[in-house]
Parts: sequence; C-alpha cells; structure tokens
Amino acid sequence: MTTIVPDHDTITTAQLRNIRQTDPDLRILDVRGGGEFETVHIPGSYNVPLDTLGEHARDLASVEHPVVLVCQSGSRATQAHGKLVEAGKTTLHILDGGIAAWESEGGDVVRGDTQRWAMDRQVRLVAGSIVLLAVLASLALPGLEWIAAGVGAGLVYSAISNTCTMALILGKLPYNRTDKCDIPGVLAELNRSVAKA
Repeated sequence: MTTIVPDHDTITTAQLRNIRQTDPDLRILDVRGGGEFETVHIPGSYNVPLDTLGEHARDLASVEHPVVLVCQSGSRATQAHGKLVEAGKTTLHILDGGIAAWESEGGDVVRGDTQRWAMDRQVRLVAGSIVLLAVLASLALPGLEWIAAGVGAGLVYSAISNTCTMALILGKLPYNRTDKCDIPGVLAELNRSVAKA
C-alpha cells in the first residue's frame, strides 16, 4: 500500500490520524529527548533524539517507508527534517504543532510512569530564573544586569536561527536522558516490512 501524504512537508494531526488508520507502512519518528518521549508519545512511534539523529542521518534517510517527524511543538522536528533531507530522505513530513497539538486534538498517547517537563518549558524556567536572579543581584552588584541582557540576546538568536543552545545543554542532563535509544534496533524496526492482510 502506498501512503497518501500531501506533497508539502507539514501535515496536520487530522491527516496523521487518517494516514495511521490506512497505511501500516507509515513510520513516526519522535526527535524529542528520551525523558520527554518516556513521559508521553504517540503509540508506535520511535525515539531518536535530535542530538543523536545527526550522526545517524544517512542511516535514517535510507529508511524506505514514509516518515513523519514529531517533537514537542515542531522546532526540533524542523531541524531533523533539514538533516534528513540533506542526507537524501524524500518521503518525510513534520507533524504541525508536534505532540502538543496531537494531545490537544485528542490523539491517542502512551504515558510513562515518570513525568518530565517538555524541553521548551525547562528552557523557559532556566532562562527566566537566570534573568530574574541577575536583575535582583544587580541591585547589590551593578553590572550583573548584563547577564540578563545576554540571556535575552541568546533567546532572540534562538528564535531567529530556530536552534536552542540551552535546550541542547539541558538535554544532556541525566534528568532528560535515557539509555533506551538503540539506533540499530530503531533502524531495524523502521525498515521492517509490514505484513499485508
């Protein structure tokens, strides 16, 4: 069976729901961190965190089945899309709005026992805390307000470049990592043929 996916690279939750029901060959690749994936994910999806995906882009691009990329809201999936397209993957799409949109529109999910905050929420907490502490500390030690300005500049750059250095750093914390990203196993599953009924 051939997947009927729109020509453009972004699909809606309704389109993904329909494709999942009609095509067993579709693969969903979740590029969030392992901790986020363990907290909640779409049933049947595979986890390859964005920071791991880059070194395996060629192998992942060789997957014959169509792939839909998922992250929290779309930013990391967009970065993964760029890496995989550059490596030669053509049947590749992004879930518009990510897992957040999927959940808010009633999509089925698997929830883990451990709850972790989404990466964008962690970034907001850390960035906001640094800014607040720098401004308060600058009342006693003038000049520390420049730390807050630096964080603000970093956030502006993050928005313009669609990358986030703070998220990359936070993603390396034990809280956000798991030992469950088995690339050879994921590749084998992504390439597995689905028996036709």
